[in-house]
Amino acid sequence: MKLHPALLKTSRARRILLAGLAASALLGVTGPVMAQDYPNKVIKLIVPYPPGGATDVIGRVMAQKLSGALGQQVIVDNRAGAAGSIGAAAVAAAAPDGYTLLMGAMTSHSISAVLYKKVVNFDMDKSFAPVAIVGSVPLLFVVNPSIKANTLPEFIALAKSKPGKLSFASAGNGSPQHLAGEMFQRMAGVQMLHVPYKGSGPAMTDLMGGQVDCMIETAPAAQAHIKGGKLRAIAAASAQRVATLPEVPTATEAGLKGFEVSSMFGIAAPAGTPAAIIGKLNLALKAILSQQDVKDSLLAQGVIASYTTPEEATVALHNESAKWAKVILDGNIKPE
Repeated sequence: MKLHPALLKTSRARRILLAGLAASALLGVTGPVMAQDYPNKVIKLIVPYPPGGATDVIGRVMAQKLSGALGQQVIVDNRAGAAGSIGAAAVAAAAPDGYTLLMGAMTSHSISAVLYKKVVNFDMDKSFAPVAIVGSVPLLFVVNPSIKANTLPEFIALAKSKPGKLSFASAGNGSPQHLAGEMFQRMAGVQMLHVPYKGSGPAMTDLMGGQVDCMIETAPAAQAHIKGGKLRAIAAASAQRVATLPEVPTATEAGLKGFEVSSMFGIAAPAGTPAAIIGKLNLALKAILSQQDVKDSLLAQGVIASYTTPEEATVALHNESAKWAKVILDGNIKPE
């Protein structure tokens, strides 16, 4: 606080100055004091989807482990609706005190925030204070076995020979599977017909039945059908090969360099949450995500455990939002 020297001659000005200095000093220690006292009551971890899905499974593992690490109960609160946007918006509007957290499907939220920006009540860069990215689910490029292509280059050549004739399924307009298909078309220089479904289940059923030709789907949803011979995997849309399907090359290995799509999961607090509280949560998650039983329980659901600092999570979320914003813009994709 700066005051003109002449103003300091009045007792009122001196009181203002002293009050300002005291407030500044108090702000300087508020973060550490809050972190030392935190948490002293139940923490809500909002999962913006119904029970049973990947986000819910990850959230329950994190809640159980965080309860032990923090010495305070962490409960899962399922707030489903609007493709995850209702729960995410609830966290964005919550008090920034560390007692309401988001267990987010960050890829889906990043897409929704761009595609439905007129109705979504949050901004991925401004509404949240990322705590950590805790896991990811790789996606696989799968085709119906009747398709005469055993490799990704063969499929691209086939698609180029039949512009607009081959079809790709998705879990719905604006879903990660849809956006991955749009991204693939632009990177591979092909044109296909998008067929949206109401969820991955019916899309996979029609893919196996031959009503559609291909799909980019999560490894957990596709791998049983691949091993059963009902689908053929021609590439993994991930930086590394999928551990449960090591024979499937990555898209980069197959010649489509840089085609990497995975569903990212992370924990975030409302924007404005003190850095000391974010740091305390992050340190707890770092220890949790190094535990083998946690890695194993997540991998059983097809989730690859990971850990990032808050700063790394912030960059990752920004890049995720920017990537899908470009795909949506380039593909002229409109909300339903």
